[in-house]
Amino acid sequence: MDGNFIGEIRSNGTLIIGEKAIIRADIQAGVILIHGETHGMIRAKTRIEAYSPAKIYGDIHSPILVFGEGVIFQGTSHMSGEPEKMEEVGDPNKIS
Repeated sequence: MDGNFIGEIRSNGTLIIGEKAIIRADIQAGVILIHGETHGMIRAKTRIEAYSPAKIYGDIHSPILVFGEGVIFQGTSHMSGEPEKMEEVGDPNKIS
């Protein structure tokens, strides 16, 4: 996404917010990559990544957060839940 947007954004896939974007929205997506400016609540199922010149104003919720140098963040972060798991190997010490 590039440009200005006001409203809600919902996606199960990847959302990329470009450097020139100014987004005022509640966002929910699988993966969110931020390079522009966001205002509002952001929820990601898998991860949120932000890289300079990103500016984030609001609360973020994601099991994985990756912020590069130079990112501005004002709000609260919540790292709850777990990223999507790989197939688990059984416990060799557990008796079935």
